[in-house]
Amino acid sequence: MIEKWPLQPLTSALRPCVTIFAMAVNPELLKILVCPLCKAAVAVVHDGKGLKCSQCHRVYPIRDDIPVMLISEATIEN
Repeated sequence: MIEKWPLQPLTSALRPCVTIFAMAVNPELLKILVCPLCKAAVAVVHDGKGLKCSQCHRVYPIRDDIPVMLISEATIEN
């Protein structure tokens, strides 16, 4: 008889692993991506749904796991 995997909530010890796998943008790509307007570093925000510039505060969307680094597609946040 084959036992089924128990469907239980993840323990807190496993949650960092889930966070890593939930982020769709490759960490190596994040190291080289910069804001196309001011060339400052960008960081993942909104649970992996955007990249925010550290200087001009533009947020570039991530669609289908692909960062859309177009100035016309960005929104400005404080």
